[in-house]
Amino acid sequence: MTNDLDIFVGNTTLIDEEVYQLWLDGYSVSEAVSQRLRAGALEQPGAGPGAGPGAVLHSDTLDHYRTCHMLERLLHAPPKLAHQLLFQIPPERQAGLIQRYYAFDEPFVRELLGKKLSKGTKKDLDDVSAKTGITLKSCRRQFDNFKRVFKAVEELRGPLVDNIQQHFLLPDRLARDYAAIVFFANSRFETGKKKLQYLSFRDFAACAQHLIQHWTLGAVDSHVDDMDVDLDKEFLQELKELKVLVADKDLLDQHKSLVCTALRGKISVYNEMETNFKNLSRGLVNIACKLTHAKDLRDFFVDLVEKFIEPCKADRWPPSDMRLFLTQYTGSAHALDAFRHQALWDRYMNTVTACLLQMYHD
Repeated sequence: MTNDLDIFVGNTTLIDEEVYQLWLDGYSVSEAVSQRLRAGALEQPGAGPGAGPGAVLHSDTLDHYRTCHMLERLLHAPPKLAHQLLFQIPPERQAGLIQRYYAFDEPFVRELLGKKLSKGTKKDLDDVSAKTGITLKSCRRQFDNFKRVFKAVEELRGPLVDNIQQHFLLPDRLARDYAAIVFFANSRFETGKKKLQYLSFRDFAACAQHLIQHWTLGAVDSHVDDMDVDLDKEFLQELKELKVLVADKDLLDQHKSLVCTALRGKISVYNEMETNFKNLSRGLVNIACKLTHAKDLRDFFVDLVEKFIEPCKADRWPPSDMRLFLTQYTGSAHALDAFRHQALWDRYMNTVTACLLQMYHD
């Protein structure tokens, strides 16, 4: 009687990059074997797992999967990976394993962006998996990664990106993406409405970076708690002072005159801009004045689209004209003698301008 026994002996832990990705993508061992066969892992596939070369490939895949499962607990806390002795993995390979474990599919995160990272949301991952074509196992791994990062950094002081890099050893771009995910999960901005579907995760991530840098507590005080997660409520309250810019008819007329004089002959939609100036200005200022209310804050991106982007699209503004208008619109307010809120205005408009330019697609 003979027994088949698979034995692995070695020093450096070997992890096949292809198999690791198949594991991350949520494929079972048999599915991974099929994928490898189709990719030409064996010139003669054999009869599959039962015998011959196919059995070797099945055994090899199963061995790599066991290693991945054992590594996973360390990947949940990446700094531990560098200090453990069980797996001998060179530092550069460790960094690659961590980066790929925390990488995510943008269609998946787009579906979750702004939602609470709760058990209820996790229960809906079946639907997200069906909609995006991403395996349920992969969806669950990515969701758990988002939640793990959120829980680890939400109460920490200091810059959000730095905290994520320190605790999860992620490269800068990926850490910034996770900062955006954490920020949206905390602030619960509405991103799912139909009129926002044209916006990608990259669009929202770019906007999040501006909001974090300029509208959070940490933007003005580096010693406060949760500095890059919570918006500065005092700042949001002060934005009501900007109402005078559209409520005072003389100021509104002066502002329009300054902008029109500066842009005459410089933009192709001058007539449309002049006609709609007051409506556009009221839209931008009214958005600012309502940000103290939770619902209006959540609808920030919806309001930007409805009050500004859609009217400009209807008049076929090219992005270059929008950029010139917003620059002049913001700067001209400094020439209004009766307007006393220039610093507040700049803090608001500089971020809104960056978001609008990111969100305005041809």
